[in-house]
Amino acid sequence: MTRPSATSASSAAPSASAEPTERPVRPMVLAISVDGLNPEAIERLGRSGTPNLHRLLREGASTLEARTAQELTITLPNHTGMLTGRAVGGEAGHSVTFNDDDGGTLAATHGSYVPGLFDVAHDHGLRTAFLAEKDKFGFLMRSWDAEHGAADRTGEDDGRDKTDIDLVDEEGSTVVDRVRTIVGRQQADLVFLHLKAPDQAGHARGWLSPAYLDAVRSVDRDLGRVLDTIESTPAVRDRLTLLLTADHGGPQAETKHDDMTLRANYRIPFVAWGRGVERGADLYDLSPGRADPGTGRPGYDGAQPVRNLDLARTALRALGLDAIEDIPSSRWPPVLLR
Repeated sequence: MTRPSATSASSAAPSASAEPTERPVRPMVLAISVDGLNPEAIERLGRSGTPNLHRLLREGASTLEARTAQELTITLPNHTGMLTGRAVGGEAGHSVTFNDDDGGTLAATHGSYVPGLFDVAHDHGLRTAFLAEKDKFGFLMRSWDAEHGAADRTGEDDGRDKTDIDLVDEEGSTVVDRVRTIVGRQQADLVFLHLKAPDQAGHARGWLSPAYLDAVRSVDRDLGRVLDTIESTPAVRDRLTLLLTADHGGPQAETKHDDMTLRANYRIPFVAWGRGVERGADLYDLSPGRADPGTGRPGYDGAQPVRNLDLARTALRALGLDAIEDIPSSRWPPVLLR
């Protein structure tokens, strides 16, 4: 862990009348991925159907025209991008093109170790938590565990296991309550939460079907419970920045989302709320180095849209940490929150 150096002891002691020094707030980030969330569902359901998502839009900075990875619109590659800041392909990509836990690791897949935002945060002495509702996330948790994580070469040795708390609950019955406990009791500084309900309903009954919209309503209620925890704990409210995005969308009435050329698949939300975030702002207005893609699907050359892989750098910036080194997205103009 890197600690600031002590101030010089040679200066005179403060007088009794000196103003007390306000302690700086230690940032906290809660990053949420809503699996399969098509922004059209937010628009269709409106404020009455998704009051908490609309609260985040109203009180935070957002866009409903963010983009997935350009190469693939499936779950594991896009979540790997969120957590590493990398695209899928090429030498600087993360190389995950499959969508299930193959029992291996990112390092084995890519051919060398792939650090993520948990590496940066944990190596700087922050506590981290990773909670998900699909078994396939075991692949990512394994990649950064005590056996497979990289040595900490940043200040004090905080160990190879880059996630202090990790949980996969395929049933989805405990994850939100566990996150509320972690956040409310300030047990971690960086928390990543994956919620699967919209994706599950989309595969079973079709995207934007009544069952799918009910699943989005259910996620909205879960978000409301998380927001209640944040709001009821002033110390958390003062510390926390919430980021929300998705791994992909899905086309109306279809039960698959693997065609990366369909706008319904590659269009996703990206929302920021809380500490350090401008209220009611458009992320493209705040981030002049980024380009609103309209209905398009841009590649990685030229001005970039906001992408879900921006979650890694945006979370680290909110924590006051540098971006992951030596990857293209760390050289893009940042997504600014105010």
